[in-house]
Amino acid sequence: MTIHFIGAGPGAGDLITLRAQRLIASSPVCVYAGALVSPEVLGHCPAGARLIDSQGLNLDQILSEFEFAHARGEDVARLHSGDLSIYSAVAEQTRRLDERGIPWDMTPGVPAFAAAAAALARELTVPEVAQTVILTRHGARASALPPGEELDLLASHGTTLVIHLGAQAIDQIASTLAEHYGSACPAAVAVRVSHSDEQLIRGTLDTIAAQTHATGIKRSAIIIVGPALTASGFRDSHLYSAARERSR
Repeated sequence: MTIHFIGAGPGAGDLITLRAQRLIASSPVCVYAGALVSPEVLGHCPAGARLIDSQGLNLDQILSEFEFAHARGEDVARLHSGDLSIYSAVAEQTRRLDERGIPWDMTPGVPAFAAAAAALARELTVPEVAQTVILTRHGARASALPPGEELDLLASHGTTLVIHLGAQAIDQIASTLAEHYGSACPAAVAVRVSHSDEQLIRGTLDTIAAQTHATGIKRSAIIIVGPALTASGFRDSHLYSAARERSR
């Protein structure tokens, strides 16, 4: 048997990979975070699958479910929202699985920031405007950020900045970023992207906090800041330029 860690995407049942759908459909056990993984995704589980909501479980209890499935020879679809590569808490689970000799693998998913960019219909990297995307999170209610990853320092780069888990601190975040980007810099908040209750807020660092408060948003949001959000009149990329064709 194998514990299949699967990126379940931002919410919509069809925003997962073909491999993810196949693994979910073939696993008799599914462990998922009920507050984050959409019921649409759970719809891919086979009839009679044992569904275990992990949002009320601690790490030891989750591992106990894995051990139980391992003893029964049952594959497990372990679903995490978005993609596994960031803020998924997969590493602490796989570390313990290795200690127990329980096999596991990972299947990537559509990350929340990419889904947010698509919903906003914007590319986060624009020629000569922004060629770097910084992914970070607000640190107040989680483990401390390592030295050198403070928001003020990251903002000093002036490129596209994506902040997870920060809706409850939008005033502080907007104020900090405005010192580097300027108060007129474009900003957006994307909430529950691809869910039926998706919300998209577009503004500037001067307005985005008040706009966010007006909607009552406090969680499940992605904050995106940077000039790429409204860039226009930029030069074409070299990828498809005629000059590139001539230089071949």
